[in-house]
Amino acid sequence: MSDFEEFEKQLSENRQEREKERHKKRSRSESTCRADKHRSWSKDRGSRSREKRSHSREKRSRSREKRSRSREKRSRSREKRSRSREKRSRSREKRSRSREKRSRSRERKSRDRRSSSRDHKKHSHSPRRTRKKRTRKYWDVPPPGFEHITPMQYKALQAAGQIPTIALLATSTSGGLASAPTQVPIVGSQMTRQARRLYVGNIPFGVTEESMAEFFNAQMRLAGLSQAPSNPVLAVQINQDKNFAFLEFRSVDETTQAMAFDGIIFQGQSLKIRRPHDYRPLPGISEQPAFHVPGVVSTVVPDSPHKLFIGGLPNYLNDDQVKELLTSFGPLKAFNLVKDSATSLSKGYAFCEYVDISATDQAVAGLNGMQLGDKKLIVQRASVGAKNANPTSIIENPVTLQVPGLQRLQNSGLPTEVLCLLNMVMPEELVDDEDYEEILEDIREECCKYGSVRSIEIPRPVDGVEVPGCGKIFVEYVSAADCQKAMQALTGRKFANRVVVTKYYNPDQYHRHEF
Repeated sequence: MSDFEEFEKQLSENRQEREKERHKKRSRSESTCRADKHRSWSKDRGSRSREKRSHSREKRSRSREKRSRSREKRSRSREKRSRSREKRSRSREKRSRSREKRSRSRERKSRDRRSSSRDHKKHSHSPRRTRKKRTRKYWDVPPPGFEHITPMQYKALQAAGQIPTIALLATSTSGGLASAPTQVPIVGSQMTRQARRLYVGNIPFGVTEESMAEFFNAQMRLAGLSQAPSNPVLAVQINQDKNFAFLEFRSVDETTQAMAFDGIIFQGQSLKIRRPHDYRPLPGISEQPAFHVPGVVSTVVPDSPHKLFIGGLPNYLNDDQVKELLTSFGPLKAFNLVKDSATSLSKGYAFCEYVDISATDQAVAGLNGMQLGDKKLIVQRASVGAKNANPTSIIENPVTLQVPGLQRLQNSGLPTEVLCLLNMVMPEELVDDEDYEEILEDIREECCKYGSVRSIEIPRPVDGVEVPGCGKIFVEYVSAADCQKAMQALTGRKFANRVVVTKYYNPDQYHRHEF
């Protein structure tokens, strides 16, 4: 080969090598571009996923913050309630201490008076001259111990053998003539003592004998039952350990009339007045009082044609709540909620009698079959004396009624839009503005769970003014169905350690603020 051909051959090989290197460079650049593109796309995807994760974390943290805030609010509300309970307990303790101090001071004063009277008797050197009482010898002069009963009653006691016959012993003179007979002395005051005593139960704590005597003497005078100017109550014996007392009156008739005060309120307590266990009826003397004291509801319901039986009562209702339901038809003459002697809990039935006997049929027509909580009431005349009543007249001529707080005509438990909540708050708990707002917010939050609440009314106490409905809570719902749901859910629940009692309320009276 010539030199020229070898030169050309080398040139061609050089060209081929350059082209191969260029091709390799292009392929490398293309691969790097693709890799860069893939890397950038994967980076975008990773950044987006990171953003999503950060958003979800922020949402979780926000929800956690909300939960923590709600927990803090609940804990604050619980702390407020606990503080209010502590305040109430402290106030109760202060009251009990003040009562104890008063009772101690009264005891000291009484001891001082007794000691001073004894000292005065010891040091008195000029005794008073006592005049002898003249023995009266006229008609109808009672024997000793029987000054407060009539001659007819005394003769009846003698005929029944409860008073021993007075033995007349004739004495003879020296001339054989019989002188005036002499009487054999007998104990007369103890014969009528059992008929002049009354048992008084459920007396207030720390009450004294003087205050009880003054109270009953004043009540006897106000009712016109005192038969003489002096005090009818002679003595009072109190048993503080067992919480009862005995009253001793000056006459048997005044003792019987004082039975009319059974159920009277004394220092916030309803007194229970009964005959003592050793009482034996005296012949010719009535055992029941002939006078009814207005405003006093007796705790004993005697058997009569107008005695009512009320059954199907929820066990959590107390005496005052059942009375409030019954007094919608008229004032009560007697009422007794039957309770278990061991647990003092209601057995679910009661007996009552109205002052106006015409209210008996109205109460039967208005309350029998009424829905109260999860039970239906059974209201009818009691068995004794029910034969004289005509039950068909009640069915044929039902009485159209509007019971305050209960909208019920002939229908059974017709729901309304307004729910009345009872036994939840006391008037003294509504005085403070913070406590009032806390109670209102708590009730609103709970009642909104059962439907949309339109308005809530809680009457607050005002100094010197009797506010109607104070202590009750009224909740107005948009529909009667929501109100019915709330009644079924709230009845029987506890609010501030009190059992909640519910009833439907008349919307017209609610809007007129007739609570």
